[in-house]
Amino acid sequence: MLDKEKLKHAHIKYHLPEWISLLCIVLLIFMKTGFEDRLIYRDGEQVRAKVLKVYNENIQQSGVVLSGEQGARVRILDGTFKGEEHVGTNFLSGNLTNDTIYEEGDIARVLVNHKKGAVTFVNLIDHNRIPYEIAYFALFAILITLVAGRTGFRSLLSFVLSILAIWKLLIPYVLKGANPILLGLVIITAITVFIILPIYGICYRSLSAILGALLGILATLLLGLIGTKIFHLTGTVMPQSESLLYAVSGSLNLTEIFIMSVFIGASGAIMDLAVDITAAVAEVIAKKPSMEWQEAFRSGMNVGRASMGTMTTTLLLAYSGGYITLLMVFMAQGTPLLNILNFRDVAAEILHTLVGSIGLVLVTPATALVAAILLCSKGKLEIIYNEYKQLKEEGILPEDTVFCPETFIRTGFRPHAENLKELKS
Repeated sequence: MLDKEKLKHAHIKYHLPEWISLLCIVLLIFMKTGFEDRLIYRDGEQVRAKVLKVYNENIQQSGVVLSGEQGARVRILDGTFKGEEHVGTNFLSGNLTNDTIYEEGDIARVLVNHKKGAVTFVNLIDHNRIPYEIAYFALFAILITLVAGRTGFRSLLSFVLSILAIWKLLIPYVLKGANPILLGLVIITAITVFIILPIYGICYRSLSAILGALLGILATLLLGLIGTKIFHLTGTVMPQSESLLYAVSGSLNLTEIFIMSVFIGASGAIMDLAVDITAAVAEVIAKKPSMEWQEAFRSGMNVGRASMGTMTTTLLLAYSGGYITLLMVFMAQGTPLLNILNFRDVAAEILHTLVGSIGLVLVTPATALVAAILLCSKGKLEIIYNEYKQLKEEGILPEDTVFCPETFIRTGFRPHAENLKELKS
């Protein structure tokens, strides 16, 4: 039987990852990246402004392309010059991707240049999207917490921690010259641990899911290295790669960054499948505690096979969605299919998709095997104790039922009336 000291220890192990995640989030929020002093807007103040009136006389149109400049009278909404009205300029370069046209009533981000306390120039940068991004994130946070309860809250912590780890650790240290592949592997390993631990706590289920996910991620890393070489791809296939080289004086290895993006891009789906398989194996063991690992492995494989098809399709749709306009251009021009498949950017996305899909295929048996062996040997006690707690919460077991692992393993967890007496004893 479990004494109070062991129960307290189990409670701490379950909640410790949650506390560590919160601490890491706070530390990362206040952590400096080392690039804060490289502001491109150091000679001005970036604030919000409301567009009161627009002046389109200096805009030249050629087909769907606009060039020249758009004038706008704006009222500054925050910052040093809050409440003041000025005429700003919106420069149009003839690039549909980067150019923006404003209308009366729009809220824009503007750069206010000033000298000796007076505004000298106002440049309209872009529409202000921050409030809507915050609103969508708040909706996501509320829904995941309402639907999934405490587990949803823990998933939210993992989500925020992942964003901060990439922004505050991965990106700045790669920019400072760290090896992208090694650093990416370290960061994604840490993210995997901090995503899975808050779900299960410190236990063998977490260990099973983490080991299975890492095996899949290592497989995608190896396949990405090989595929980049034999596909003759370089990092220049990534958007904004040239701009990145100019920003850091050409000192980065773009190909290594591309390889890093391959296995990081697939890691989310791999972690998801590893957690699903581990949960399935734990569930069948909970319902039949006397099960041997071979039977548990077969159950995990059955769940993995069912999930594998949808997860690989998810990767395909996620990657192809970003290139749908490029594929439409090829079709509109009548480009032969073999030429499309051989095109460098398309080949890069094919590599992304297939490497991630192979990783998902490999993570299924790896996680099923690791989970079956660990949970049938080392982790059985924690599984049956969690089931015991759930039965008491559901009222299936009387409140005064004492936890006795040997009896639960012998009788199972959804006991009939004749088993209740033995369970209670």
